[in-house]
Amino acid sequence: MQKRKLGQDNLEVSAIGLGCMSMSFGYGPAADKQEMVSLLRKAVELGVTFFDTAEVYGPFTNEELVGEALAPFREQVVIATKFGFDCDSGKQGGVNSQPERIKRVVEASLKRLKVETISTSIGLTQTCPSKTWPRPSKNWFSKAK
Repeated sequence: MQKRKLGQDNLEVSAIGLGCMSMSFGYGPAADKQEMVSLLRKAVELGVTFFDTAEVYGPFTNEELVGEALAPFREQVVIATKFGFDCDSGKQGGVNSQPERIKRVVEASLKRLKVETISTSIGLTQTCPSKTWPRPSKNWFSKAK
């Protein structure tokens, strides 16, 4: 499998990634959980190391699925997730990228994904001319020690 480098930190990922949304959300009913766990693990065996999920997929259940399925391969894979959705009610709402919300979402995603750090996170933001958002440090998306 060919590899690619992402971002300023040159995070290495497989050239082919796997978007996991439709496993539990989006294009009809959720697929069978055990079948999806098997599919995710087979993807790793075939050389896929880049997996994409989000808190809003399900909501929440896709991160749980990805976390469970990829737990045995934690050191081999890169998991990307997204934040900025307002889905606290269990339904997809608007966009909320306020710093306090981001912190809560990241902490919850770490638990659902069963990881200490999130490899990469993609934020959905609202146009907010009165705010300047700093670039997070490399370890910003890590559990507090």
